[in-house]
Amino acid sequence: MNHLNHVAIIMDGNGRWGIKYKKSRNAGHRAGLDTVEKIIKHSIKKKIKYLTLFAFSTENWKRPKSEINYLFKLLEFFISEKIDELNKENIKIKIIGSKNLNKKIFKLLNYAEKKTENNNKIQVNLALNYGSRNEIITSIKKIIKNKIRVNEKNFEKFLFTKNIPDPDILIRTGNKNRLSNFLLWQLSYSEIFFEKKLWPDFNEKDFEIIIKKFKRIKRNFGSI
Repeated sequence: MNHLNHVAIIMDGNGRWGIKYKKSRNAGHRAGLDTVEKIIKHSIKKKIKYLTLFAFSTENWKRPKSEINYLFKLLEFFISEKIDELNKENIKIKIIGSKNLNKKIFKLLNYAEKKTENNNKIQVNLALNYGSRNEIITSIKKIIKNKIRVNEKNFEKFLFTKNIPDPDILIRTGNKNRLSNFLLWQLSYSEIFFEKKLWPDFNEKDFEIIIKKFKRIKRNFGSI
């Protein structure tokens, strides 16, 4: 039976859910936060040590400014309101992605990382302003700048996910079967599950079904 250490999730479908049920994309983003909390709690219950959530991609800057502003206000609300609770629950917060953000958000994210840095029940990685191609190029540039040998070990030293094990599984909700520039290097041997449900409808039961499927998979990693 496979040990599950790291789950990565593309939380797709918030906007479509909001339009369908509330006639507002922003309402879908707000509903998605409830699912985030449920999945964090279930991950702790299953003793999963790393959970990586794709919160905002480098391509998401193409969205309407009003939606982008709402997303970051929602992030600000979540961190501000929940950080003490997360810290009390021994949850570590890690931001992966470019921190080229406005000063207020940057300061808040640094505060969340610093406050929870010694926690060890679960590490929740928020992929924020994240794009895998940019991450890969950035790593290569740093290798060249530091004049060190190009190999997998050195390459991974400069990734945003340094010291984080590769995901065992990737879950993408929203009935879309693509990776969308997410953890392209790290997902090389991950088991991938595409879920039809929109993110706000995804629940602990759906998560548990995927976990059970993963544990039954024969994983060869190139061997027989």
